[in-house]
Amino acid sequence: MKKIEAIIKPFKLDEVKEALQSAGLQGITVTEAKGFGRQKGHTELYRGAEYVVDFLPKVKIEIVLADDAVDNAIEAIRKAAQTGRIGDGKIFVSNVEGAIRIRTGETGADAI
Repeated sequence: MKKIEAIIKPFKLDEVKEALQSAGLQGITVTEAKGFGRQKGHTELYRGAEYVVDFLPKVKIEIVLADDAVDNAIEAIRKAAQTGRIGDGKIFVSNVEGAIRIRTGETGADAI
């Protein structure tokens, strides 16, 4: 099993969710996040005062899936989240040692 974590622009969330569903994947967790990479924030003007916005709003998507579904999921996320501009985000893939469904006690691939 693998865990995919994708950091994307918030307005791309619906497109990514639909792309994952079209790829036959379900069960995602979404978290609001803030951060910066190469974008390094920007300056804004509020009531005549200028201030720096260091952390930009992002969305973090997490999905745990079988090894054979990883490539399809990555491609779905990448295509749906891409704008071609800086700050599109990142996708991370890591190994998952185990999974347990609390309700039934199922383990491993049966739990996802």
